[in-house]
Amino acid sequence: MWSTMRTRKASPAKAAPAKADRGRQPEAGAAPSGTQTLMRGLAVVQAVAAGARDLRDICARIGVARSTTHRLASCLVQERYLRILPGYGYSLGPRLIELGFQAREEIPLAALARPHLDALASATGDTIHLAVRDGAEALYLEKIPGKKGLEMRSRVGHRMPLAVTGVGKALLLDGDAAEWRAMLRAGSPVAPQAAGKALTEARFLSRMREYAQAGYAFDLEDNEPSIRCVAAPVRDAARAIVAAISVSSTAPYMPLERMRELVPVVQSVAQAVSSELGWRPGEPRAA
Repeated sequence: MWSTMRTRKASPAKAAPAKADRGRQPEAGAAPSGTQTLMRGLAVVQAVAAGARDLRDICARIGVARSTTHRLASCLVQERYLRILPGYGYSLGPRLIELGFQAREEIPLAALARPHLDALASATGDTIHLAVRDGAEALYLEKIPGKKGLEMRSRVGHRMPLAVTGVGKALLLDGDAAEWRAMLRAGSPVAPQAAGKALTEARFLSRMREYAQAGYAFDLEDNEPSIRCVAAPVRDAARAIVAAISVSSTAPYMPLERMRELVPVVQSVAQAVSSELGWRPGEPRAA
């Protein structure tokens, strides 16, 4: 009997299942609670950015209970990521505006654009330029030489007149006739041989109106003899033109037919870089 009793005493008692174990187990792959809260908070911000103005609309868009949505929105308002305007509702807050400008200032444009420029260079075999505006001139940030053995005057860090270069005209597409006229008078071709082909003011303005309407620009040997370019603007999140990209080659490699074929190609690359800067497609700018 003693042996039996010792055996029974040594046997561990069967533990009752813990109350927590009987609850619902987390689903495999479910996000941690902190991550879920973060994602829901971001969803609230995105809903407001997309036009949601009250809690009901935000709840409908993100599929979260009203009480949870209210807590998230209140926290975002407190931290200035959202704000509530009387008679309007929720809107994006000043903290997001601050971060947006900070992000814009920190963007290294040339480095960001380089993969897209490399792809364009590989696809065309021509010289590729990236430029920004500096007063009445285009400042070259990047140049990828073409594979056809020609050499152009452009260099990284050099400047060219806006009115006689493809990238320069693309940088001016949001301007008006007064600005175009001023830029034409401010600049002259780099090569003296090209001066004899200078456009009249009326013809230049007519071309700029066409380019602005279509969203691209040509350099038809306006700056250097035999050099032609197809250019398109790069825009930021505010839809402002901040840079321009061009494909350049000599006239034998750039008949007008090929230039027209390159327009959508260059525009597509410019839009890809624009997307990196926060630009999104929208209504085209009226000429």
